[in-house]
Amino acid sequence: MKLYQSPLSPNCQKVVALAHEVGVSLTIVNLDVFKGQAKSPEMLAKNPNGRVPVLEDGAFVLWESNAMLGYVASKADRTDLAPTAPRERADVDRWLAWSNAHFAPAVRKVAFERVVKKLAGLGAPDEAVVKAGTEEFAVVAAVLDRSLEGKDHLCGRLTIADFANVTYGAVCDSAGLALTPYRNIQRWLGRMMDRESVQRALLAAREAR
Repeated sequence: MKLYQSPLSPNCQKVVALAHEVGVSLTIVNLDVFKGQAKSPEMLAKNPNGRVPVLEDGAFVLWESNAMLGYVASKADRTDLAPTAPRERADVDRWLAWSNAHFAPAVRKVAFERVVKKLAGLGAPDEAVVKAGTEEFAVVAAVLDRSLEGKDHLCGRLTIADFANVTYGAVCDSAGLALTPYRNIQRWLGRMMDRESVQRALLAAREAR
């Protein structure tokens, strides 16, 4: 399988982390999204949204990172990570959807202003956007923290839902989003970041800066 990605993207990092976790080999093609490489005619033919990651498995081309998590886990026959029983699958899908709708947007809003702008030379952070994002983050982080009470992982055991959220959790420190009020998140994030698969994905991101 081939993954077109930006190593700085949490959406790309989570796919790489899961691939390491389940032993699926990926051929990595790094694109410079700041130079518009994700929007080249070749890439737009693969993903009309002009974004990364894009996963290629022979003639099959897949975009949307959370869909990739399910696909990679299924290719590795890891039903423990991507369950098929209706209620277990619905629980996983709930957290995949929540990540896309709530957690990732809140983190991304602040990270773009404080991290991405600096890396791309796009000027100073917009403090009004940072303030709005920080307030949004406080709301969703409280939800995540309460949901992790008494649990090691989002669905009780390790699933792709944890991989969908961990790389956004890992961005919080560099974005200046404090996790100190959220002890359950801290424990969960520490547990996830202790995994070799996650460490390998995040190391590649640090080396790319």
